[in-house]
This record gives sequence, C-alpha cells and structure tokens, in this order.
Amino acid sequence: MGVSQNDSCRMEGWLYLIRSNRFGLQYSRKRYFVLHDLLFKSYKSNPVTNIEDPVRSAVIDSCIRVTDNGRESIQRKVVFIFTLYNASNHNDQLKLGANSPEEAARWIQALQEAALKADMNKRTAVDRPRRDSQSLRLNCSNKSHHRNSIAWTFCSSSVADATTSDVVAPSSWTIFGCQNGLRLFKEAKDRESHGKWNDHPAIMAVGVVDGTSEAIFQTLMSLGPSRSEWDFCHYKGSVIEHLDGHTDIVHKLLRRDWLPWSMRKRDLLLQRYWRREDDGTYVILYHSVFHQKCPCQKGYVRACLKSGGYVISPVNQKKQSVVKHMLAIDWRFWKSNLQTSSARYITIHMLGRLAALRELFIAKLGDCSSSYFLEEHVRDKRLQQIEEVKVEIQTIVENGKNIADMEEEVAKSPSEHASLMGLNDASDEFFDVSEPLDYDQSENGWPSDFGPEMYSQDTRHARLSSAAGFVKKLHDLAVHKRGYVDLHEKAKEDALLCHYGSTLPKDPTFNLPCSWAQTDPSTFLIRGETYLEDRKKIKAKGTLMQMVAADWLKSDKREDDLGGRPGSIVQKYAAKGGPEFFFIVNIQVPGSTTYTLALYYMMDTPIENAPLLESFVKGDDAFRNSRFKLIPYISKGPWIVKQSVGKKACLVGPALEINYFRGKNYLELDINVGSSTVARGVVSLVVGYLNNLVIEMAFLIQANTPEELPEYLLATCRLNHLDISKAVQVKP
Repeated sequence: MGVSQNDSCRMEGWLYLIRSNRFGLQYSRKRYFVLHDLLFKSYKSNPVTNIEDPVRSAVIDSCIRVTDNGRESIQRKVVFIFTLYNASNHNDQLKLGANSPEEAARWIQALQEAALKADMNKRTAVDRPRRDSQSLRLNCSNKSHHRNSIAWTFCSSSVADATTSDVVAPSSWTIFGCQNGLRLFKEAKDRESHGKWNDHPAIMAVGVVDGTSEAIFQTLMSLGPSRSEWDFCHYKGSVIEHLDGHTDIVHKLLRRDWLPWSMRKRDLLLQRYWRREDDGTYVILYHSVFHQKCPCQKGYVRACLKSGGYVISPVNQKKQSVVKHMLAIDWRFWKSNLQTSSARYITIHMLGRLAALRELFIAKLGDCSSSYFLEEHVRDKRLQQIEEVKVEIQTIVENGKNIADMEEEVAKSPSEHASLMGLNDASDEFFDVSEPLDYDQSENGWPSDFGPEMYSQDTRHARLSSAAGFVKKLHDLAVHKRGYVDLHEKAKEDALLCHYGSTLPKDPTFNLPCSWAQTDPSTFLIRGETYLEDRKKIKAKGTLMQMVAADWLKSDKREDDLGGRPGSIVQKYAAKGGPEFFFIVNIQVPGSTTYTLALYYMMDTPIENAPLLESFVKGDDAFRNSRFKLIPYISKGPWIVKQSVGKKACLVGPALEINYFRGKNYLELDINVGSSTVARGVVSLVVGYLNNLVIEMAFLIQANTPEELPEYLLATCRLNHLDISKAVQVKP
C-alpha cells in the first residue's frame, strides 16, 4: 500500500478505514486518501484526474489532532493505527490504518503539518471566503498578536534537529571487548564497585546491519517460525495479552542446546513496549512480569529479565542501521557461586543473536540460498496482485450498483462535510469486498505475533482504550525486581489536607527521597543564535524563572487549575499585589487513581521583558501547542527507563493534550499524559521504577525566527526518588 508525496503540500495513498458495525465488530475498508491544500479526500479507487469528485472529504483545521495508536489486528491482519480527532469534540474522530509503521508515520507528520499550516492561513487570510467543505474549528482565543504566526513553526517542523541528544551527560557504558564483529559494553557503575561485575550485569552489543530500520524492526517483533532463521536462543513464542497498540505481554520458550550442559531449560514472560522516533529510530523494550494466564511451565525455570531491548537507528541514508541490543538477566541459578561468571557468559552468548541477525540481512541482500526470502517475495507480489484485482472489482460493483447515490453524496451541502466522521463509510459496512486472507502470513511479518488474545481484538468496540483501562490491566502485573510499585497497592486510604504548592519538599542537597530541586541549566542544549544556518545547539547558561514549589497529589479525578485555587502559593502572591508572575506545569497521569505532579515557577520582572514568553502567555492555544518544549533526562535509573524516556527535546502540544488556564498572575499548563498511547506506555514504565529514579527536566519556548534566537530556558527541575505512597490525597 504505497504512499506518495508529489510535492510538499500533497500526499496520497491507500489506507484502511477502521470502523465498528452495528454489532460492535471491528472491520476495515481500503480507501485511497489524498491530502492536498488542507483538504482530506477519500476515494474508493485511485483517482485518474485531479478533478474527479471524492466520495467524502473534510478540511484539516488548526484544531485537528493526530494520535499514534500503534498496531492492532483487524480481521486477522496487522495494521498500524492512527486517529484524527477534533480537539473541541473528541467524539468527532476518524480511525485509519497503514500497512507499515513508516507509512503511518508519514501520514501522521503530513496531517500534523497541515494542521499547523491551517493555523498560519487562518492568521494571514482571516477574511478569505470559506471553501465549500467546511472545517471543524475549535473556539480558540484570538487575543494573540499577529506576530505569533506559526509560519516558521510549519517550516521548521519538517526539519529534524541534527543532534540526537539535547542533554550533556557522561556515557553510562564502557567497552570491555569485541566478539563476532560486535562491540560489547557493560553498564558503568559507581566508584564503589571498583569496576567489578555485579550478579546480573547489564551488557550491550552494538553492530551495523545492512537493512532499513523498519525491516529490522519487523524481524525483531515477529515471534513466528521465521525467527528461527537468526535467533538461535528462541524455540517458541506467543502473545499472552495485547494491552494497547504499543504494549503487550509475550511468552518466550528458550532452546536448550545453547545453554550450558548442566543448566535446565529457561523461559521468559515479558512486557514488550515499542515506539518509533521522528528520525526513523525504533525502540523495543522488555522487562519481566507476572501474569495469571501464563504460570511457570513444567520443565522450565523462569528467568527474570530486569531490563533489555533493542534500539535500531538508521544510518547511511537509511540503507543501514546501527542496532544496540541490551540485556540484564537473572538466570535463576541454583548455586549462588555460579551466578556471576555464568550469568555473564550466557548473557554475552545470547547477545550474539545480533551477529546472526546481521548475517541474515546480508543473505537477504545477496538473495542467496534462503528459500524463505524467495517465497516471501512471491507471496508479497501475489498479495499485491490480489489487492489490485480486488479494488478494481470493488470499484466496478459499487459504481455500477449505486452511481446515483454517489452523485448525490458529492452534491451534499457543505455542512454535511464538516465532520471527520463524514469520512467514515458507515453505510457500506456489509457491501465491500473483504480483504484477502493469507493464512501463511506467519513467515511474512506481523500476524505471527498475535495469538487468540490478539485475534479477539476484532470483537471489541473501536474506541481508544482509556488510561483507566490501561492501568487496570497492569494491576495484576508485577516486575521481578526491587522497587517495583503498583499504583493500586500503594495508594493510602487516609486523606490529608492539601496546601497547594507545599506537598513536595525542597532539598538542594539531593539527599532527601521524594523531593525536588533545581538542576544545572548547562546540562541542557538549546538552539544558538545561528541555529537556522548551522543547526548547532549550545549549552544553556541560565533560566528565566526560578522554581519555588511543587505538588505531588493523587485524586479520583483530574486536578485542573491548581494556580487558581484558594490558599495556593499563587493566590497568596496575588493577594499581595506584587509583580510576580507564575508559570505552572501540571503533569497529570490519569487512571483509577489520578496522579498529579505540579511544578511552580516564578519571575519577579514583567513578562514584557521577554517578548517570546509574552507572545506565549498572550497567544492562543494553537500557538502555545506549537512552541512549548520539554527536554527530559533520567540521570539515575535503569537502562530500560532511560531508553524509554530519552534525552531529546520534544514539542509537547502536538503529542499530548494541554489545557491552558490564564489567571491574573499566572499561566498554567495542564498536560494530560493519558491522551497518548505512546506516552501512557512510557509513564507506566517510569512509574514502576519511580522510587529508583532521579528525573531532570527543562522547559522552554521553541524559537523559530532569527529575531527569537537564541533560545533560553524557562526553568529546570530535578525530582529525587519520587514515591507513589507519599502522594497527598486531594479531598473532594
């Protein structure tokens, strides 16, 4: 299902329209979509001319959001889902699917840039007559000045930063050897360890594979028979439960013949999480869990993967990929004196799978003796021909049967094209030709990963899983490690009186657990004065604001607008009538129990002295969403958490839902982490290790024009070993 971009303003290709019929069963219909000049059009066949009328259409407005829902099995076919929705009406949404994560990523980027361009057009041509197809519009404030134009944001959003990290930090890995063409690293420890190996060492192998990051990602995610062509450790694998599009529970049985002769067979029960970065890098993370549906197998000893996974980064114009494979495993030896040396030997042996993967792709490029690749090529070609014939038949049948109805649909009034839901073909749920089903797809890629639990997803209603449901599914899971925390088990029943701005203590010495402090601004890299020419970043020299307070709260609902509540630190300063201005970042983790981390920053000079901040404070939500940026950094914690969070600056608005509250002396940003499947997966992992982490963050407003450069940090923070059990209950 190809995707083409004829120019910067046009994108087209085949996608799957995901719907639920009247019985609640999910189904997919193949449609040809064209995104051109902010108009999103749907066809039942590839349009021959540009003047051909679409079956349905909608206009992409500045309030349209796109969320990545990961992969799902629809009619036993794995597709990569993304959803368009209106920020002013979440019920108005359109769920689409692509054949590959790369296709989905290109569509997501194109739609997000179209939404930014729509806002730019709205500002520069307010009086322009509207199109026949009306746009969904959020009632955003128009109080911002015209200098807040997103024109530069739109242009810069398509150009990724050259740097792979926006944090200045020492490497946490040291090389100790090379084997089979792979560099081997061990995780650097504190000085007290004196370079000694611990009982369950974290070891990483790094190599270059002659393949695209997407192809390698698909190979690594497959649990079917094709895995035996490179993974000499793998015997059998299955998906126990599909949690969401980015997270599932997998069970792996390991072969016996590669283990030491005296060692019994091992198996692993893992939670698997994946995501794709903007630069095409794929991250796959694993850690061991308990699950009631998969008890220990007879004849097997269940090993514990403390952390592990893959990072696949494209290089050499995306023709090759640097693959990092990391493992930290407790093999559960019977004799303790065998643990250190044997564990290190077996872990290094297992990392050798990366060399086998490299040889597999070399063989694939040479099209040599492997019959699997020949069969795969023939099968893909056959499927492509079947799909083309199917589309032709479908078009002929539908056009011949109901031409009058199609003409009537195109001639509908503009108001009937106003909603994204208008692109949903609800009326033809039983009349499309069904997709061909290849029962031998286990060798071809995705469906082999999904067992009966995955197939049962077809019977579920096509709604986005809520954060509450996600947390509920994690309720019965516990990681084999010290420091794992369950949100429900650690919740206290006693409710404490909450004084907003004082529930999390300050500790500049960094010694007190569950405390906050400011971190060194020079840790973070920001855009320099010549960034638009050389794409170089510089160390930050200071912050515009000072951190004055923090809250760590829990409640049965979202706690919005903390700055406007009586008795808060913000209102105390407001009562004095001073010049102080507060900037509040309220991070909300929804679920059966909602956790809130609120960070309070203050400046005692007029915001007019910082023009970019003034534009942000007085601007509308669209401008704010396009500029607010976060740089995360896990300075202390396991590799799996560091890798899941990353060290790259990101625009928060396009990825997460932000509600803005403007008061007399403050601006509050309430960030809903539950609005993104990817973010929920990261946060659920972080929460599991929370009391073992030191989290550092920096906040800034992205500078896009020469007048706005160089950038400056608004503020920083350091959170030291937060504890779920110490979150303060908010009384109703």
